[in-house]
Amino acid sequence: MPSTGSAVVRRLAVAFTFEKFRNLWLAAFTSALGTWMQRLAKQLLILNLTGSAFILGLDTFFAEVPLLLFTLVGGVVADRHDRRHLLMASQTLQMACALALAAMVFFDVTRVSYILALSFTAGLAQAFGGPAFQSLIPALVPRQHLPNAVALNSIQFNLAQALGPLIGVVVLAALGMAGCFGINGLSFLAVIAVLGLMRLPPPPLGKRQRMLTELRGGLSYVRHGGALLALTLLAFATTSLALPLRTFLPVFAVNDAHLSWMMASVGAGSVLGALVVAWLGKFDHMGRTLLVVQVLFGGIIAAFALLPNSGLSYVLLFLSGTALLMIFSLTNSLVQLAVPDELRGRVISIYLVAFRGGMPLGSLVSGYFISQYSAPPVIAINALLLSLVAAAFLIWNQQVREL
Repeated sequence: MPSTGSAVVRRLAVAFTFEKFRNLWLAAFTSALGTWMQRLAKQLLILNLTGSAFILGLDTFFAEVPLLLFTLVGGVVADRHDRRHLLMASQTLQMACALALAAMVFFDVTRVSYILALSFTAGLAQAFGGPAFQSLIPALVPRQHLPNAVALNSIQFNLAQALGPLIGVVVLAALGMAGCFGINGLSFLAVIAVLGLMRLPPPPLGKRQRMLTELRGGLSYVRHGGALLALTLLAFATTSLALPLRTFLPVFAVNDAHLSWMMASVGAGSVLGALVVAWLGKFDHMGRTLLVVQVLFGGIIAAFALLPNSGLSYVLLFLSGTALLMIFSLTNSLVQLAVPDELRGRVISIYLVAFRGGMPLGSLVSGYFISQYSAPPVIAINALLLSLVAAAFLIWNQQVREL
């Protein structure tokens, strides 16, 4: 029995046997705990200031729209420069934004416009840090273990999503909102320190061309890359139609504690979903599995939105987190496995635009309709549309279905 247990652990955590990946994972987990503490506190701060679901969605729009505007440029830069240094610069700018938010609350000079400006600035840093981070992961583990590394990377962020809000409630009670923002700012030091000590060979650099020419090369590769375009469209559908639920969870919450437990339920489910993908590794019919899970995911969200708050709500949120992380991990793994190293930054940046860029658009549109009607029907309609999109790909798109 012990040998069987050891084999299970080794299969689930094979990427952890590589020191550089393990160290970066631990540092990123520390930072992600702070991120989710800040997200909880910032959502409550906005609602306390305005009481407006639209402003809540607007903040998400300002935080995410730089990903639409600058991530493609960030991908070209990631293929041109040391990705480790780019990621360190991104983390430093995000740290400065969190500390500025802490100071603003501490000195009682809080304005919605200031919050939106800081959200935009942090999003700008992520637009350049995201492609650099995603492009760095394949340099930390062998290619055959890349799906496991992708899944474990999802686990760290979503384990933080489960624990961060619960810790955030304690920190809110003890230190207030400024404490949450300040601790998040300090948490970025873990990633900066690990990256500063890490030694990696320089990334392979092809012949340097004009930035616009290199960007067009990445776009052309995705457009003619068969399933890559379909995976990118599916990522956009998921984030624009499903992720607004995360933005508007406070609207469904009865109080702060209820909100933290709902966020924790999603996070705990996400950890399970990532563990499932880590266990499976690379397997046959990954594309078909992705589409089936996506269809089910839409139904789960619609059920949560339409049913009254009860114990079942936590179960549905847990299942939604499981399905969502399976979708994210499977899609990311399929994209990473299909990308050549010399184009990795550019192709990953295109995927990230769809993956992350759909959220601000979806949140802004959903926030408008929620302000006109109410959250449950809007979230449910979004979810059912996602199920229809995934079903259409399952029926008519052979390229994804046969991955």
